[in-house]
Amino acid sequence: MYRNFIKPNFKNSIVNISATVADFLGCPNDKPILPFLAEELRKDYKNIVFFILDGLGMHPMRTHLSERSFLVRNIRQTLTSVFPSTTTNATTSLLSNLYPMEHGWFGWSLYFEELRREINIFTAVDSFTGEKIDEDYVKRRLPAKPFYKSSKIYRPSAIVPEFWHGDEDDRTVFRDIDDMFSLVKSCCAERGKRFLYVYCPEPDSVMHKFGVSSPQSGEVIKKLNDLLEKLSSELSDTLFIVTADHGQLDVGENIPLYDDAELSALLLWPQSLEARATAFRVKDGKESEFVALFQQKYGEDFELVRTRDLIDAGFFGPTYDASHAAFLGNFIAIGKTDKTFRISPRGHIFKGHHTSLTAEEMLVPLILFGQK
Repeated sequence: MYRNFIKPNFKNSIVNISATVADFLGCPNDKPILPFLAEELRKDYKNIVFFILDGLGMHPMRTHLSERSFLVRNIRQTLTSVFPSTTTNATTSLLSNLYPMEHGWFGWSLYFEELRREINIFTAVDSFTGEKIDEDYVKRRLPAKPFYKSSKIYRPSAIVPEFWHGDEDDRTVFRDIDDMFSLVKSCCAERGKRFLYVYCPEPDSVMHKFGVSSPQSGEVIKKLNDLLEKLSSELSDTLFIVTADHGQLDVGENIPLYDDAELSALLLWPQSLEARATAFRVKDGKESEFVALFQQKYGEDFELVRTRDLIDAGFFGPTYDASHAAFLGNFIAIGKTDKTFRISPRGHIFKGHHTSLTAEEMLVPLILFGQK
């Protein structure tokens, strides 16, 4: 496999943050914990605020924040994301304390054999037609509940945007970044011990639109840095655990893979999953022809790997679930340059993207700060 790829380390990943917090909250956990985070949690803070800043991996941080900035100063460790390194997969792992193979929310677009259609699972629409499906179908098919709901030690709740896909109970919806910080502050001021799961869709959204290195992205990242520093100074007896679901990198060409009739003719169903981690289910007996054709057309920019090899090597976690593994087809193309695939005509054209195994996409910070 491409030597610069970074494999998820499930002893030092975003999953292990959730595992450590779950362990502390008295919730079920069967995964390795992070000892230094466990030690900090044992200081018995009144409030624990778990912040997920979508897309703020090590690469975007280093691009826009100086060594003297608040967030960079408080990085305690560099962790890996999950694979594919994408919001659908990574935030579900963070929310549920499950490996990707355990929850099955691998990517933006999954092919459901029982429906004979490909679905954008966060938005519950057909990936190719845009037709709406039953919004609860995916949640019934792939249940993944918040790990913190069973805590008897802290009163848990989520502070999230309106489109958040998680559990509907005990959530407060914010309008914008400033409102999000205001809600965190007011919740922490309430009586009793509080655990807050806070999901912020920035800077991922702005980086998709303008690119990682753009001034617009830098402005949002610096604003988040400054607001977190201010909030830390205003709240006592509060531990902030801040991380990202993945990073991002600037994108070059967006390749319309859905237009490749020659390749499509060799597939049992349409390509799916993600733009830089694309799954293929190749027709029986056509594997050699498919590999040769793919290498000829796209081999310089994408590493084509047998799905079973990735599963056996633990890229989706150390467990196996046949019904979940079926979503991954029998080959996955992993982006190794700055190019991406558009897997359907309705696919986004972004200036910044993620989902692959490069350092820019896989490495995220674990940031800790707070006043006891």
